[in-house]
Amino acid sequence: MDFRILFLTAGVSFVLAVIAAPLLIPVLRRMKFGQQVRDDGPQSHLKKAGTPTMGGIIIMIAFTLAYVKFSVVDTNFWVLLVATLGFGLVGFLDDFIKIGLKRSLGLTAKQKLFGQLLFSAIVCYILIQSGHSTALGIPATSFSFDWGPWFYYPFIVIMLLAISNAVNFTDGLDGLLSGVSAIAFAAYAVVAVQATSPAAAVCAAAMIGAVIGFLIFNMHPAKVFMGDMGSLGIGGAIGGIAIVTKSELLFLIIGAVFVIELLSVVIQVVSYKTRNGKRVFKMAPIHHHFELSGWSEWRVVTTFWAVSLVLAVIGIYLSKGL
Repeated sequence: MDFRILFLTAGVSFVLAVIAAPLLIPVLRRMKFGQQVRDDGPQSHLKKAGTPTMGGIIIMIAFTLAYVKFSVVDTNFWVLLVATLGFGLVGFLDDFIKIGLKRSLGLTAKQKLFGQLLFSAIVCYILIQSGHSTALGIPATSFSFDWGPWFYYPFIVIMLLAISNAVNFTDGLDGLLSGVSAIAFAAYAVVAVQATSPAAAVCAAAMIGAVIGFLIFNMHPAKVFMGDMGSLGIGGAIGGIAIVTKSELLFLIIGAVFVIELLSVVIQVVSYKTRNGKRVFKMAPIHHHFELSGWSEWRVVTTFWAVSLVLAVIGIYLSKGL
């Protein structure tokens, strides 16, 4: 694959995000689409109340225009577009109801789950029609095992739900998700090239440019937050790339930060409900635990970036064995 296309895609997406952000942020502010901050969270976050959110639209616009322009149109193209924009749409509806319509709960859990299941089912349908392999490869080995459609596709649905929600939990500090996801997409761009999947490589490149462009305005102190539209859309894209490149299990390494964030929430909830209100962490997701332990927000963010970078390098190295 011509690497110039990937750099061009990332560059165009970056420029689009940098142009769109200054235009949309004032609009979000005028529409009073401001962030709501939890009272039980770190006290330093209270000053973030009112910061424009729903900035995920910046990421989705930049990504979509660059991706559609430079990607080949094949089955993988449609899988990735549906996964990214479909999950992004679910996040947009949640954000709009919660912030735009001032209904604090947004979509109910069942409504959000239905939306995620719907777009996961569409992804599975496209994959089935294309004869997508139902084998799972073990990272760093040449070994794989075929689950067959009756086990593989339910696994894919669960995987998309888990990844999108794990990414969503990671969005809690200025620049945290933008930086971690940019690193993950860079790793997956390499994996996609190795897997000879041009659409996945261009998708990853378009996302790299979009999230880095957004990061300029999302760095501490953030001028805008991405909201669920951005985080769920990013999660859909990562999950989609992992699926079409047949590197499903490699996500456990490249996306280990996301996995840890999700597990910290699960562990906290289970502990609270089964141990008479006892908590394992001072607050979940785990990035808040470090904040409440005395780390500055910037220290938490840069540490998570560094860990993500190390894991991305390990993931790229192990992907050679797939």
